[in-house]
Amino acid sequence: MPAVKATSEDIKVLARLMRAEAEEDGELGMLMVGNVGVNRILGDCLDFNNVRNISDMVYQSPGGFEAPQKGYFYQRAREKDIRLAERAIRGERTWPASNALWFFRPTGDCPATWYNQQNTGRFKAHCFFTPTSEDCPTVY
Repeated sequence: MPAVKATSEDIKVLARLMRAEAEEDGELGMLMVGNVGVNRILGDCLDFNNVRNISDMVYQSPGGFEAPQKGYFYQRAREKDIRLAERAIRGERTWPASNALWFFRPTGDCPATWYNQQNTGRFKAHCFFTPTSEDCPTVY
């Protein structure tokens, strides 16, 4: 059973987001972006109270992803990216993004916190940040 509901178009949009945000980090990095996206839908907390589906999550503004503001995001979804998006939608989680709601690419080391959220780790270029289980129990 999927972690979130998704149509074939939703899967393609998520695949495009994952590629645009983390292609340089390879398939695992892209899957982690998918983890963050699915967590935002499941979260119903903090900055993501009104995020109920993939479209809400991808196009959330303000407070969402940067990729939809860039042309690269609007390329056609590739089959391998679609398969990665399907894995994220099915609920496959990978540390340090397992429970993360945020990530960013710093110029140096990952800070211990980012907007009061704890750093759970780094994968290649991106640092991941996770809320507490008290603030956001549905991502745990």
